[in-house]
Amino acid sequence: MGKTKREDRNAEARAKDQDGDEVKLKPVFGIRPGVYLAYIYSLAIFLVLFFILVYPGLARPGSRASFDSEPRGAAVRIDGVYLATTPDTVFIPRGTRSVEIVLPGFSPYKTEYTFPAQVFASRFSPPRVSIRGELAADDPLEALRIGAREAAEWSFAGEPGAVWQAPLSLSEAAYRAGPASADPAAHAETENILASSLRYTVTRAGLRDLIRAEFLAENGGLSPSPITLVRSAREALAFLSDNPGSAAWLAALLPEPASSALRQSAWYRETLAAAAEIAESGESGGGGFGPGGEIAGIAFLDVRGGEFAAGGIFPRRLAVGDFRIARSELGRASWEAFVREAPEWGESGGEDSYEGDYTGGPRESAGNISYYAAAAYCEWLSGRLPPEMAGWEARLPTEAEWEYAARLANGAGASGQEGGSRTPLPLDMIGGLWEWCADAYAPLDFFPEKAEYLREDAPERSVRGGAWINSADQAGAATRASLPPDTRSPFVGFRPVIAPKAPSPEGGGR
Repeated sequence: MGKTKREDRNAEARAKDQDGDEVKLKPVFGIRPGVYLAYIYSLAIFLVLFFILVYPGLARPGSRASFDSEPRGAAVRIDGVYLATTPDTVFIPRGTRSVEIVLPGFSPYKTEYTFPAQVFASRFSPPRVSIRGELAADDPLEALRIGAREAAEWSFAGEPGAVWQAPLSLSEAAYRAGPASADPAAHAETENILASSLRYTVTRAGLRDLIRAEFLAENGGLSPSPITLVRSAREALAFLSDNPGSAAWLAALLPEPASSALRQSAWYRETLAAAAEIAESGESGGGGFGPGGEIAGIAFLDVRGGEFAAGGIFPRRLAVGDFRIARSELGRASWEAFVREAPEWGESGGEDSYEGDYTGGPRESAGNISYYAAAAYCEWLSGRLPPEMAGWEARLPTEAEWEYAARLANGAGASGQEGGSRTPLPLDMIGGLWEWCADAYAPLDFFPEKAEYLREDAPERSVRGGAWINSADQAGAATRASLPPDTRSPFVGFRPVIAPKAPSPEGGGR
């Protein structure tokens, strides 16, 4: 029996259901689906291409600028704002902008540059600009001096670790100094700068920086050659052998097993034995004292110069000339007399002024005085010396003068003028306040100082003796520490000395 038409239609519907649903789009505004779908797809493709190829150039027009300089490592400033360090490539917005490439110790490179822009495909191939600055310096070694000062400042931060790293200030400066550092005419000053930097080399990172700087300086800022390697090693060994403290210094800084090998060497044992002999040698020559006198209300004591065994990390013999030293730390009455005539150093005188009392300290001593303020007082006091002392000046004591007087005050070999008796100087220099000294503080002061500018621009100044808050083993004639020169502390004061004026540089220097 044949199927009816209804059954045929039902069978066809069931077959379509098994194959899946069929969706038919209807016309929109009389437009067939095939037409408007083509427009939709085209628009989608257009928008994608627009946001990839065109929109970045409209939203952020500019150029990829590559900056370089000779020497490298210079800061790049765009419109006065730091942006990069050479060599580097950065994005610069479109427009005419001022470009500066600056490096300490060099004349800056300055120019005006119009940075272009493009609309199409700027994300993938933006306009590229290359700017290179040739930096010149009137004194190329100034870069090395600046690097030495920065390295000295970093020495007070301690050994770098995983949290922070110290920059290679000294060796980068040796690279920047370039051929000037190896030029025979400038070689002596280069070596003086590096030798003085040794006084601040108290970490392994600093030692690596110093060694790298030595090799770069010997090779004109370039990578060392075999010849310059040998020459640098020879000069370094000669310097270390001429300075007995080198053995103890290297043993403290070198990693194991190099440190152990050094401690077992004859050189190390001999230098330590020589240091022990110096430490036991005491004072020689001079050492006498006289009544001094009173100037501007301060009682001074005459001290006859001589030699003594300085303490510290490595003992050595130092010589001092005749001088007068205040019997006690500067008193509050004397300080206030100065402030009445120079109110800019008083309580309202700014960041380097006197801040007043501290109830726990010595009642008569003036604390809270910065190094700058103490030096200003000494200059003021120099103007009040009697006519017969026209060739003398008031100033802060050197560390050598301070320690010499402190040792004589402790009865360490002092001999008075009366009958040659071994009488201690009547001075109280330990345990009152820390006392400012004139010297720039160098942690390794047993190495010679050969670059005077480091003394003038040192990051910290020396204080000696310890304060009343320190325990007995933390205060003494050899106790030394340091503070930034603008520090004001209730635990820090000073005592002036009066000494012959130093010869001017025209007269032969110190």
